[in-house]
Amino acid sequence: MIFEFTVEGVPIAKGRPRVCRNHTFTPRRTKDYESLVEWSWNTKYGNLKPSDKPIKAYIKFYMPIPKSISKKKAAELVGKPHTKKPDTDNLIKSILDGLNGLAFNDDSQVYFPIAKKVYGDKPKAVVWLSEEDDAT
Repeated sequence: MIFEFTVEGVPIAKGRPRVCRNHTFTPRRTKDYESLVEWSWNTKYGNLKPSDKPIKAYIKFYMPIPKSISKKKAAELVGKPHTKKPDTDNLIKSILDGLNGLAFNDDSQVYFPIAKKVYGDKPKAVVWLSEEDDAT
């Protein structure tokens, strides 16, 4: 089965854990984005039980176009590869950590992640998840 949903807004990369007096915590910005991922999933698939099967994940990140670029150049950038920060792997972590316990029991079930970052008029992340019966 294939699940598809969109997380509206600027994609946020997983932040490094912070340590303060022997206490480790996730940055607020990361937590907020993971909550948005959770809300986006629950809005469409909230009543589903988490999968225990291997998962293929395809995620397409639409990154914002810098405001300093002219409208003409901005139009040319739409759909082109985004090669600036944040790193793609940290963006993937934010999505998958937000889906832990919702779409799947644990993100370790994702055996085949594919992601791409492109410039877009409207920043968002589009996520497709596919359950695999036989992950070969």
